[in-house]
Amino acid sequence: MDPKIWLSSPHMGGKELHYIHDAFDANWVAPLGPNVNGFEADIAAFLNANVQIAALSSGTAALHLALIECGVGYGDEVICQSMTFSASANPIAYQGATPVFVDSEPETWNICPKALRKAIVDRIAKGKKPKAIVAVHLYGMPFRVDEVLAVADEFAIPLIEDAAEALGSTYKGKACGTFGRFGVLSFNGNKIITTSGGGALVCRTQADKEKAVFLATQARDEAPHYQHSHIGYNYRMSNICAGIGRGQMEVLGDRVQARRAMYDFYKTFFKDIVGVTVLTEPSADYYANHWLSAIVMDPEKVGRTREDLRLAFLADNIESRPLWKPMHMQPVFADAPYYGENVAQELFANGLCLPSGSNLTETERERITTVLQRFFQ
Repeated sequence: MDPKIWLSSPHMGGKELHYIHDAFDANWVAPLGPNVNGFEADIAAFLNANVQIAALSSGTAALHLALIECGVGYGDEVICQSMTFSASANPIAYQGATPVFVDSEPETWNICPKALRKAIVDRIAKGKKPKAIVAVHLYGMPFRVDEVLAVADEFAIPLIEDAAEALGSTYKGKACGTFGRFGVLSFNGNKIITTSGGGALVCRTQADKEKAVFLATQARDEAPHYQHSHIGYNYRMSNICAGIGRGQMEVLGDRVQARRAMYDFYKTFFKDIVGVTVLTEPSADYYANHWLSAIVMDPEKVGRTREDLRLAFLADNIESRPLWKPMHMQPVFADAPYYGENVAQELFANGLCLPSGSNLTETERERITTVLQRFFQ
C-alpha cells in the first residue's frame, strides 16, 4: 500500500533545532526563558496589533484562562458556537458554567449573529445574562466579525475569539484573534504551525497578560516562600517548545500560502462538479488561511455521500475527516440549551475535511486527484 497521506501533519522549517540547541546550551529547559519571550514577541509582531501574548501549554489552557479573566464561574452561562471542536466548550464546564450553544450561518459555517442575539435575549429573559461569548474562526474562515461584535457590544458581553485554527487569517485586513477581549491560538501538531503541543492567549492589555501568566504558573504570591491566595494552573509553555515555535514563525507566511494553494487545488477540481460546495470566503473582507479545505456534498445531486468519499480516500490510505460534530449533538452536552436551526447538523451530515497539509507533494496531490476523479466519474 502507498504511504499514508495525512489530513494535516507537522511541517518543520529547518530553523527549529537552532532555537532548541540555544535552550540546551543555556540550560533553559523550563517553562520560561528567552525562547518563550521571543516567541511571544514574534506572535505579537505577526498579528500586527497592539496586543500582549502569553505563551501557554495549549489553546484549551488559553481559553480556560480567558474565561477566568472574564469572571466566569459556577452557575454562569457562556454562549458558545456549536459547530466546533470540543476544546471550545470544555473549559466552560471546567468553570462549573453551562454552555449555551448557537447555530452556524451557511456562508462561513460560523456562529450566526441572528441566532446569537436571539439566544442572549432569551437567556436574559430567563434571568441569566451570559458572561461571555466564544466564537470560532472555523477551519481558518473568519466569522462575521462586525455583526458578532455588534451583538456583543449591544449587550456588553465580552467576546472570546477562538482563533485556534485561524493564525494567518484576517478580516478587513486585521488579524483574527485581535478583535475580542481575548483571542485564543493553538500550536497543536496538526495546526498551521506547531510547537508540538502549545497555545497562546492574545490579550488587549499588559495587566490581562500578567494575570494570565500568574494563573498559568500556579498563582504563586509575591513571597520568599510558596504562598497561594488563588487557585493556579500549570499552563505555561516550556522554553523548548517555544524554540520550535520560533523556528516555525520564520516560515508561517509560506505555510499560509501553501494551505491556500491546496484550497485553490480543490476549488479548481470541484468547479464543474454539481452538488459539491467548497468552503470559500464570502467577500474580499475575508482572508482565510484555509487551515483545512472542506467541502459539503449534496447526496441527492452527487448520488453518493460524504461518507462514501471518506471511505474511498481511506481505501487508498488517504486521511479525510467529517466536519466537527456540533456540540449540541454531543452526549456530554445533551442537556445544554441550543438556539438556531439545522445549519450545523446539515454541515456535519454532509461535510468532509480534505487533506490540506502544507507539505503535500505533487505525487500526493496526484493520488488525491486520482481518487476524486474515480469517485466523481
